[in-house]
Amino acid sequence: MPIPLLAYAPSCNNQRVAGYEVGNEEKPRIFSTDNILSPTDMDALIGAAYRQIFFHAFKSDREIALESQLRNGQITVREFIRGLCLSPTFTESFYNLNSNYRFVEHCVEKLLGRSVYSEREKIAWSIVVATKGRAGFINDLLNSEEYLDNFGENIVPYQRRRVLPSGTVSELPFNIKSPRYDAYYRAKLGFPQIIWQTEVRRFIPQDKRSQAGDPSLFMNMARSISPMGNAPQNISPYNIDYEKAVPYRKVGS
Repeated sequence: MPIPLLAYAPSCNNQRVAGYEVGNEEKPRIFSTDNILSPTDMDALIGAAYRQIFFHAFKSDREIALESQLRNGQITVREFIRGLCLSPTFTESFYNLNSNYRFVEHCVEKLLGRSVYSEREKIAWSIVVATKGRAGFINDLLNSEEYLDNFGENIVPYQRRRVLPSGTVSELPFNIKSPRYDAYYRAKLGFPQIIWQTEVRRFIPQDKRSQAGDPSLFMNMARSISPMGNAPQNISPYNIDYEKAVPYRKVGS
């Protein structure tokens, strides 16, 4: 029998504040199948879904079968998001390389469009991951009242109310605030690595480089010379015969 979700108190984050600001370029664009007018609009919606769940999807990460079902109206956007969260790419990149607490944080940000309220919420949802598994946790988020009230069946999830008019309490985008790997797995995988060159290279324009005969080149020329001097002799004064060493003149008879 699974353990019921523990109660946690919601905090007053930006997404819980009513918005009355005038729309601008910082306002998130809402992608929904309710206003699809052309195949290009569907391509944009699918791209927004990949960016929300994967941050970036390479060609090998795309779920062609799910895309085809969404284009043909066989599944809703909510089912498409469910398929992306249960895909091998999401499993290998987020579930396998993070703890349950970190995985909960990623999923709440991606599916509910907000940051976790507190550590208690992360603990509560991590218990769901441990008891119901990854699929059960994803289903509970997608079936929650919060998700259905904000995104319903046809809207791609997005970061809700990231920017406030004051600008001083604006939140960072989730892909910057919560990188794919935490510090433990970044160190385990060996990145990022700082490569430092022992020699600092500077670019000198051609017209400012020293030419032949320039006095500034004298120091390099002097350092390149290695004169070979005679080593001093080690002679003890007790080994010197002063009487024979001192010259004298012979007086003829």
